[in-house]
Amino acid sequence: MNEIVLASGNKGKIDEVRDLLEGYEIKLLTLEDFPEIGEITEDGKSLQENAMLKAHSCFQLTGVASLADDTGLEVYALDMHPGIYTARYSGPEADSDKNVKKLLENMKDLKSDEERRARFRSVLALYDGYEEHVFEGICEGRISPEPKGSNGFGYDPVFIPDGHTKTFGEMTPFQKNMISHRSIALGHFQEFLETSDLF
Repeated sequence: MNEIVLASGNKGKIDEVRDLLEGYEIKLLTLEDFPEIGEITEDGKSLQENAMLKAHSCFQLTGVASLADDTGLEVYALDMHPGIYTARYSGPEADSDKNVKKLLENMKDLKSDEERRARFRSVLALYDGYEEHVFEGICEGRISPEPKGSNGFGYDPVFIPDGHTKTFGEMTPFQKNMISHRSIALGHFQEFLETSDLF
């Protein structure tokens, strides 16, 4: 069976990727399988740069084809922030609750659905030591005035995807995976797997 290392220790991301790759003859490894690696620096100027940096670093450290993801929440009225700062939006001690609290505080004067427009954007980068491949997924939606639901992770309790009334946090993992930004990016990756002789 072929192996890919997902350059992440985020359990939510790992579970989503594992679910979406079910049925492929691919063994998914993660940074948990390589504890000696530690934290991989993300100092790129874009989601794509960060994803590629992580994929290259992970391959160099493991010698295994590496898949890295960088995902950003982009709020139109906030000049597409938090963007690359999504995971550390509330500062050095950031966590999901603090990030959501800061986001809602920064949007408290934005009342209409149109003013609260946002999108999740995922960029996946695959590096096998020879070639780079990039896959992108975007999910448009809006930010709820308050958190709803306890499923998912990160900003899921405040993101309502277009065409829906529930936040990602209120959806089951299956429902979210049908429409999410990461599932769209992984869909492009799956299309690549169907035609590639890499795996």
